[in-house]
Amino acid sequence: MLNKKLLNSEVQDFITSYDGDLFKLAFVKSPFKNVSIQELVQQIESRRKVEKKLPTWFGSSNILYPPMLNLEQTSSEITGKYKASMISGKTIADITGGFGVDSFFFSENFEEVFHFEINTELSEIAQHNFKVLNRLNVRCSTEDGLNNILKNKYDVIYSDPSRRHESKGKVFFLKDCQPNIPENIYEVLNHCDIFLLKTSPMLDISVGLNELKGVSEIHIVAVENEVKELLWLLRKDYEEPLKIYTVNFTKSAIEKFQFTWNQTSEASYSLPQKYLYEPNTAILKSGAFNLLSEKLELHKLHKNTHLYTSQALKDFPGRKFLIEKMVPYTKSEMRAALSFEKANIAIRNFPESVATIRKKWKIADGGNIYLFFTTNLEDKKIMIVCSKL
Repeated sequence: MLNKKLLNSEVQDFITSYDGDLFKLAFVKSPFKNVSIQELVQQIESRRKVEKKLPTWFGSSNILYPPMLNLEQTSSEITGKYKASMISGKTIADITGGFGVDSFFFSENFEEVFHFEINTELSEIAQHNFKVLNRLNVRCSTEDGLNNILKNKYDVIYSDPSRRHESKGKVFFLKDCQPNIPENIYEVLNHCDIFLLKTSPMLDISVGLNELKGVSEIHIVAVENEVKELLWLLRKDYEEPLKIYTVNFTKSAIEKFQFTWNQTSEASYSLPQKYLYEPNTAILKSGAFNLLSEKLELHKLHKNTHLYTSQALKDFPGRKFLIEKMVPYTKSEMRAALSFEKANIAIRNFPESVATIRKKWKIADGGNIYLFFTTNLEDKKIMIVCSKL
């Protein structure tokens, strides 16, 4: 049961202002009569966790937080806003409501949002926070979302199945998540126009496509070059070509690339030219390696080397580098070329690890030099020395 005493002004002031060691705090007596030290530690710890991930919540007064475990799978504001931009309508049912981040952003594009969360305390926390954040069109129900949506029909149904299984621990396959979406996919699609599904970024796209029906779009969402979410848009009886959208949010830009799944393409190949390109992780997850070469008129360095090159600088969804020199990976050539003590190292289609290379050639991490150890078109091992653009 949620302890409303946590909302007392002096308790809230303690939670928001405490900046000490939480481990030490856990072993002292609570300064408040009706609030335990464990409750205080939980609020402070969880609030710290969301500072960068959920600045709206962190910056608002009287927000309540669940245990850290309940925040583990929560969307960030960046991914929540992106998700909400994909859909709109009158009604949406969030059948795995959790802390409520996704429902919060859905409420901007829908007249009514139905937030289902089977965990009583988590449901109470979400309901309280929606009121604090003035999201009055969100209705919270402490019920099993999957069972309840079968009583009505919605414009959109959304689910972010729990990836923690009672007996298997942390899981990634859809059939092992709770609720089991593949087992109930036909019932879900019968009660909505669009079904939006969020899955683990670790899920293999081909595996997901084998488990699901009616997939019309897949959105691969990365933040600062780390894939955070796979978003699946499903429609009943959908038989048109599947569209893949990749997006990477960086500090200064939004990198986008889209294509049709199983679209045939031919890559062109070349030895390194003037510029080198490294795709962002969303594109790497999509597997569109040849298509990237064809659509952007770039050359791959090797069939199994997912680096690209060109003579003229191109706009590119990833990192761009100016090639300073290329060094054959031999003892004599390497010794002559290594005039620096530190550099940023990456390996692509190369038999040695970054750690091995650093130890072998005594290269510390950091600086403005970027080294790519890779295999070229002639199957020769090389080091490419670059500066970042």
